[in-house]
Amino acid sequence: MKFTDFNFKNSINETLESIKFTVPTEVQEKLIPTILSGRDLVGESKTGSGKTHTFLLPIFQNLNSEIDEVQAVITAPSRELATQIYQAAMEFVKFDENIRVSNFVGGTDKMRQIKKLESSQPHIVIGTPGRILDLITAQALFVHTATTFVVDEADMTLDMGFLTEVDRIASSFGKKIQMLVFSATIPQKLQPFLKKYLHNPVMQTIASKTVISDTIENWLISTKGASHNQLLLEISQTINPYMAMIFANTKGRVDDIHHFLVSNGLKVAKIHGDVPPRERKRIMNAIRNLDYQYIVATDIAARGIDIEGVSHVINDEIPKDLTFFVHRVGRSGRNGLAGTAITLYSPSDDSAIREIEKMGVTFIPKAVKNGEIVDSYDRERRAQRTKKQDELSTTTIGALEKAKKRKHVKPGYKRAIKWQIEEENKKKRRAQRNKNARQTREGRKQNF
Repeated sequence: MKFTDFNFKNSINETLESIKFTVPTEVQEKLIPTILSGRDLVGESKTGSGKTHTFLLPIFQNLNSEIDEVQAVITAPSRELATQIYQAAMEFVKFDENIRVSNFVGGTDKMRQIKKLESSQPHIVIGTPGRILDLITAQALFVHTATTFVVDEADMTLDMGFLTEVDRIASSFGKKIQMLVFSATIPQKLQPFLKKYLHNPVMQTIASKTVISDTIENWLISTKGASHNQLLLEISQTINPYMAMIFANTKGRVDDIHHFLVSNGLKVAKIHGDVPPRERKRIMNAIRNLDYQYIVATDIAARGIDIEGVSHVINDEIPKDLTFFVHRVGRSGRNGLAGTAITLYSPSDDSAIREIEKMGVTFIPKAVKNGEIVDSYDRERRAQRTKKQDELSTTTIGALEKAKKRKHVKPGYKRAIKWQIEEENKKKRRAQRNKNARQTREGRKQNF
């Protein structure tokens, strides 16, 4: 199927051609016809599947630029996400300059926005829930005329505590509103909102064939008690990436990594909730201009923000919520390009790593040695080796079985069996050590 099969307006087809979109993604192919039919929709699909254009294309198709009123409202849980949607929407305006699109996010001049709204209302409203609600409450933005309401990244909207604002925005619309909810997951706590506002919605889940793009390699590096900062520096200097995103679990840890790497001469930006809005906007523009080679961020930056050219993702820590692992790693390997995700771990992370592996992720064990990243042993090698060493010979097993069947076993016989088991294990451990030593010697010879 091609985008031309949807019979979009000429201006839309010209936009798609200019941005080199020819074949729709699976989510676009399945959901665009449903949206065009006017049905309410809950679309569950992984990050990076093409959700933005899934709702933008029908909105522009149904939009009438001759009517001077709001026709669509789109909310996103962060300024960066809202701005990203706005930039995608502005591509369409290039081919139909009569369409007005506004981006209303926190941290911008609200009074200036109110003043501008007095002269004209935008056809499409995009923004964060708080700022859009502020403008509605101030009776500056009139959304009751809208026919489409999109809640993007609904699970993140819930997690960040913005669902109350979205609820109040939804109550501002008329009865003929089409509700479109998009999310990577649909949490149970979201259900009351969906039941309240959506009428007989189409529930569509686009199951991902692989949880992470098959163009991404996942490297696992043991910290072995070393300083995380020093290890991150060594890795960064070794991989010399086109652009790398480093993820940490807290704002404080992001600040710490940022300070350390900058003090060691690397070009590093940081993104988290405490960075002032103006600074965040400046940083995002600088990132797009490739002024930074590294970006240190909390998980809020992992959701939906599409930064072009991310070749590497480095996890300073495994996220507390393991679903964020997928969002983090998904920042690289986009649009079919190759990517590398590097995760630092310690023995206490074993259970979390096993859970991630159950999600379909295959880790490749690596280590940093002499300024290079080299292949390493699997973290389970020691456990497997111990298990093999403890396997007993058939003679010893037979003796144990005989001892179990006897009603009365002499103490000396028990001691003999125990001694025999210990001797076997000693021999096996000695043989394994000798084997390891030979492999080490052979490896050294090959390196010279």
